[in-house]
Amino acid sequence: MKYLLILNINPDVLAALPAEEQQAIGAGHQKFMDTIKASGEFHSTVALQQPAQSSVVKVRNGVPAVTDGPFVESKEFLGGYYLVDVASRDRAHELAAMIPDAGIEGLGVEVRGIEFADGI
Repeated sequence: MKYLLILNINPDVLAALPAEEQQAIGAGHQKFMDTIKASGEFHSTVALQQPAQSSVVKVRNGVPAVTDGPFVESKEFLGGYYLVDVASRDRAHELAAMIPDAGIEGLGVEVRGIEFADGI
């Protein structure tokens, strides 16, 4: 079964960490990717740009409009994800616990099963 391990980022939390802890996060993500690739559970991953670099497209009365945004009310935003293919939900939880973000106060890793996918 495929699970999305969702990284919800709070830049204020990350900025408050000492530089060595910030560097350890990157190294921890690389170690995590090496682990799930070696086990065959890795499917894909993406890191997203911050919301300030995004835009929103809306079509009203057949006319598309592009605006800055989204403007989120929360300090947290979707920063990226890992898509893993594992034997069970429990295994997805085990993997999520290996991601450095899970060990940082104010952050976490959301685990969500894939209901439907086409082409993955």
